[in-house]
Amino acid sequence: MIRGTTTLIAHIGYPTETFKASMIYNPYFEANGIDAVVVPMGVKSDDYAEVLASIFKLTNIRGALITMPHKVTTVGLVDELTATAKIAGACNAILRRSDGSLLGDMFDGAGFVRGIQRKGLDLSGRRALVVGSGGVGCAIAASLAAAKVAEIGLFDVNTASAEALRGRLCNHYPELIVSTGSNDPAGYDLVVNATPMGMNEGDPMPMDVSRIAPATFVGEVVMKSEMTAFLSAAAARGCAVQIGTDMLFEQIPAYLEFFGFPTTTPDVLRSVARLSYQT
Repeated sequence: MIRGTTTLIAHIGYPTETFKASMIYNPYFEANGIDAVVVPMGVKSDDYAEVLASIFKLTNIRGALITMPHKVTTVGLVDELTATAKIAGACNAILRRSDGSLLGDMFDGAGFVRGIQRKGLDLSGRRALVVGSGGVGCAIAASLAAAKVAEIGLFDVNTASAEALRGRLCNHYPELIVSTGSNDPAGYDLVVNATPMGMNEGDPMPMDVSRIAPATFVGEVVMKSEMTAFLSAAAARGCAVQIGTDMLFEQIPAYLEFFGFPTTTPDVLRSVARLSYQT
């Protein structure tokens, strides 16, 4: 039940049809008697800066979850960024502090890394390929670097984005080997699709799946379906995989703490979630 006392968390992006957060947060809030609600809000890029400023004039808003295509733009729209957001060059959470200022943070990478570590992959000294250097790709690369991978390959159709990410990674992690320009997954221990490819039926594969070795761990960020065509193809080759929503479940406890709500575990969130997928 949404009341006049309910604290709002905006979930902002476009389009909203693939949003899953409200199906996880809101059942958790309800089950634990927390008077808060996550509200999906569709905002196109041209309107984003104006709408974001207006939303944070609401007196009953605590913060916002930010998703595609606004994560990179948000960096320039908040008052302060955490170190993680600075390295990622993107922001997917905004907290309105008591003085009204906006603090931006980034949890995509942490959620993704915690998920694959929970599945048993030790990242120290590994080689990882991240295809896609937008908001989520940058965040994942930053968190992989923090987890002490030895080498990261970056690829994006916008070569400038991949090169800019390489510069930030090398600046903060001078011992890390970072290459750009190829999405060939051969020879990597971990490959990640951090592009929107897979959100629409008939999308091309983000890389040549036939070049992925069966021992490679394969991760996905797309949440349109549980097993995307890319993950299904990787699983058919014998690869261990991580679905897009695993990243979401793993990062939500950190989000809850960021917003000042009681925290929980991914298992508790899964037990109360009411996820559904578009067909």
